[in-house]
Amino acid sequence: MSKDYRSHKEASARLYGIAEGQGGYFTTRQAEAAGFSQKNHAYHLRAGNWVRERRGIYHLSRFPLPERPDLMFWWLWSRNRKDEPQGVFSHETALSLYDLSDINPARLHMTVPRAFQRRGKGPRPALHRAELHADDIGSMSGVKVTKPLKTIADLLAAGTVQMDHMRQAVRQAFARGLITQSELESAERIPNAIKKKIERLREGGDE
Repeated sequence: MSKDYRSHKEASARLYGIAEGQGGYFTTRQAEAAGFSQKNHAYHLRAGNWVRERRGIYHLSRFPLPERPDLMFWWLWSRNRKDEPQGVFSHETALSLYDLSDINPARLHMTVPRAFQRRGKGPRPALHRAELHADDIGSMSGVKVTKPLKTIADLLAAGTVQMDHMRQAVRQAFARGLITQSELESAERIPNAIKKKIERLREGGDE
């Protein structure tokens, strides 16, 4: 076994290990960190080993796509200059991911830091700018998602979802234990007006 072959095999294994936790997706920097020189990336595209999804984002061609490939793709898209994803799926998207209410948003919603910047044309998620606290962030399918209570509080503050759907979401969240009474009462970052609205929705009111 030649040294070059062994080196390529080891790099491939490292890249697979990275991509495996990301639904088969990886970034240019991750490929370089695994051992693939950037000058060889074009070869892997021509050979059909990789699929270029967007500038700086690739997918292993033989790796099966996840159930929601859009989530991992856009999460990686939100990376900063250090190649760290900044986005957290939130609002209508988070509500849908938790299967709370019957809404089916046509567009992804993501919360990003206020200083977030990404250039380039083409479609992108609806971006909400805010500084999220670590306690308000969970994970699902390998990506970050606002927790149920934060999701509902954000949507009530935004007023973008019909109250019937919000009532359904609140009651389901409490019934399934995704939100507890003690959690609601101790949530210091949620305004009291929003807390009261959640209580009324749980009781079936707030028309």
